[in-house]
Amino acid sequence: MFLSHSSLLLFVSTAAVLLAIPGPAVLYILGRSIAQGRIAGLISALGIGVGTLVHVAAAAVGLSALLVSSAAAFSMVKYLGAAYLIYLGVQKLRHEDSFDTSSEAGGTKLSHVFGQGIVVNILNPKTALFFFAFLPQFVDPGRGRISVQILFLGILFAVMGVLSDSMWALTSGIVVEWLRRDRRWMRSQRYISGGILISLGVGTALAGSVSKK
Repeated sequence: MFLSHSSLLLFVSTAAVLLAIPGPAVLYILGRSIAQGRIAGLISALGIGVGTLVHVAAAAVGLSALLVSSAAAFSMVKYLGAAYLIYLGVQKLRHEDSFDTSSEAGGTKLSHVFGQGIVVNILNPKTALFFFAFLPQFVDPGRGRISVQILFLGILFAVMGVLSDSMWALTSGIVVEWLRRDRRWMRSQRYISGGILISLGVGTALAGSVSKK
């Protein structure tokens, strides 16, 4: 196996916590669910997932080409990625997310909802930067082709994302009211997600690669 069990467990655990924290994609899905029903929310979640796969493919091609051209450059990208993860964590600690889930009235065709979900994720530059920063931290060039490792991790993240986003869509009504009322949870999730991003970045910078024991 090109990924150790400990690295795979760390990746799944970290991804699960990050996916559990509402972000722009979740707000889009909640808005669609409230405006057009749970089916529209589920369709939008699938669209977001397809958009994620586009970023994964781009990361796999780009990072593989970088490794072929220069192993030192690939290592530099990993360190820059670690720094970016720390930056994201600090920004998460500093700013509280806004959970305004208001949405335009329903009526958009489901095919358009699906397409809009893809576009929303593809055109989000932060998603691309996140994958270029996050996925390489779990890659070990000594365990096989970089592109295969990136694709495996990325597809796994996308599948987990669709499952997580689908839960948001199915429980949209309850979730929205809960998020609006529970300000303590809003603050705590910010600290949890920020702390995870900072820890992942610092751990990578100190150890060189979280995939090595």
